[in-house]
Amino acid sequence: MGNLDNRIANADQLLTQDVEKFCHSVVDLYSNLSKRYEGEYRYVNSRLITNSEEIAFYNGNKREKLTIYSAFHKLVEHLHKFIVFRFSMGFVDNIIAKYFATVVGYLVVSRPFLTLNHPRHLTSSHAELLEDYYQSGRMLLRMSQALGRIVLAGREMTRLAGFTARITELMQVLKDLNHGKYERTMVSQQDKESESLPSIPLIPGSGKVINADNIIKFDHVPLATPNGDMLIRDLTFEVRSGTNVLVCGPNGCGKSSLFRVLGELWPLFGGSLTKPERGKLFYVPQRPYMTLGTLRDQVIYPDTQDDQKRKGIPDKVLKDYLDNVQLGQILEREGGWDSVQDWMDVLSGGEKQRMAMARLFYHKPQFAILDECTSAVSVDVEGYIYNHCRKVGISLFTVSHRKSLWKHHEYYLHMDGRGKYEFKPITDETIEFGS
Repeated sequence: MGNLDNRIANADQLLTQDVEKFCHSVVDLYSNLSKRYEGEYRYVNSRLITNSEEIAFYNGNKREKLTIYSAFHKLVEHLHKFIVFRFSMGFVDNIIAKYFATVVGYLVVSRPFLTLNHPRHLTSSHAELLEDYYQSGRMLLRMSQALGRIVLAGREMTRLAGFTARITELMQVLKDLNHGKYERTMVSQQDKESESLPSIPLIPGSGKVINADNIIKFDHVPLATPNGDMLIRDLTFEVRSGTNVLVCGPNGCGKSSLFRVLGELWPLFGGSLTKPERGKLFYVPQRPYMTLGTLRDQVIYPDTQDDQKRKGIPDKVLKDYLDNVQLGQILEREGGWDSVQDWMDVLSGGEKQRMAMARLFYHKPQFAILDECTSAVSVDVEGYIYNHCRKVGISLFTVSHRKSLWKHHEYYLHMDGRGKYEFKPITDETIEFGS
């Protein structure tokens, strides 16, 4: 090749290095598939972390668990096959390379020692020679290996100690969280400012949650963050089914905190809260969450298709829900109920908000919280949504700065951001004042 053909200039490198690299690449190709599955599993988890609050409000933990388990099982199954394959290959390699080759090696090396008519045997006995050979060869080799292992083991033990401490801390924190104990090390700015006010002890879970249908009642509930920031010292108001409430106030006044307490995401620090059970109270967040899966899954989330069948709601009714919020064209555009897309990217902001409304119509809860969730929807669609909710008996808590919404509500809850609030009926004067 070097003398008669000049197509390949460095044949020696190609034979020694490139062939070896090619072989390693081919072997790694199969194992790299597991890295692709691992990427998918990481993606599903990071999506869960990013949208954790929305998922918790939707009560979608079981649905998300199915998605994560499915990605995890795919990864585990592939790794299992890969390990079995590696084990089989390693088993064959070990038998041939280690044991078979060692036996051949011993036979070759031990021939002079085991041949009794060899000249060496004239001066020393067979046993002495064999003993010398064994001690000088095997024992020194084993000792050097043992020393090497001790050094490596020491380094590994140090690393293991670090990992163990981190894992133990994680397990302890998870255990505490499950028992309702948690610590936030941030110092609250508000506490510093309001040191003159008498403080009340905040004990997570000391409030009482009472489940009752068709009523939401806050009875002397302190509204505070888990961090210890006191937003409202004593919140008391009552809303019954058929009454819509508009929640207003500046940023940071406690609107989101109120809903987190209502959705049981945050603990109750005192008083009592009467509300329907979690499934009968639906939250539509400002940033609507689209799950991984089919177009049908977006409407019925957090239900699965089996849940939909059990409820006896046919796809035709789902289509009506989409038509109601002017999303009927999506069915044809995206290729039917069973088409799978990355819906967070495929749908526009307004389409996502209207999809969240179709989801609300599907679940038909007693109460729904709409958190700035129609900001990208036209006023006529918004009007239809409010009228439809009233018709099917869904009572609404709305957070919005739109003036057009005052007429759809009976009461307003205004928080001023400094610990005071007002809960009053909406009159014609209020509407004029609001607008």
